[in-house]
Amino acid sequence: MKILLLEDDIILSEIIEEFLISLDYEVICSYDGLNASELVYEQSFDLMLLDVEVPSLDGFEFLKSLRDQNINTPAIYITSLNTSKDLQKGFDIGCDDYIKKPFELTELQARINNIKRLYKIDSDVVFEFCDTIRYNFSKQTVLYEGTEISLAQKELKILEYFIKNKNEVVSADELMVNIWGYEETPTNATIRTYIKNIRKIIGDEFIVTLKGIGYKLETR
Repeated sequence: MKILLLEDDIILSEIIEEFLISLDYEVICSYDGLNASELVYEQSFDLMLLDVEVPSLDGFEFLKSLRDQNINTPAIYITSLNTSKDLQKGFDIGCDDYIKKPFELTELQARINNIKRLYKIDSDVVFEFCDTIRYNFSKQTVLYEGTEISLAQKELKILEYFIKNKNEVVSADELMVNIWGYEETPTNATIRTYIKNIRKIIGDEFIVTLKGIGYKLETR
């Protein structure tokens, strides 16, 4: 699991970083919002831990800019701003959790574990499309009628993104931002080809095309 830590208190940042590394997480540290923005577009993260009061671009503005670009990486605020108004603002912007400073590291661990459970990150969770078709997140393979089938890297990332956003409309632009980032932008035809390949493996009925809008993974 790869985590972006945005915290301008160097001592606290080092404490959190060391703790997360001890839990076998990969941690990339940033000390201001603009640098964090660059990192998000250059690299892929599973989770963001964000202080609010940081230089250049505060944590609220940082996350809002990402959500406006349909970047949906899970985010937890870790901040001394602890009024109900601040809490509401964080959730309105699009954070997934909110930890008030000071906090115990074990609380942070519990919150991260909850995000991992909700988003099926670094887990052995098996997602069932139906009784005979499943996706194993740890093996990154589709189990089709007892046979394991591997996918190309971009195809499995797209499939996992659909699963994590099941029953929600996902546009081609959203896929471009969350799967490709700053890589060479694919054409809509390329995305359609990837989805066509996924459908060949899991069946046509699960990923529905909404003409002019996007796609939706429909599950029972």
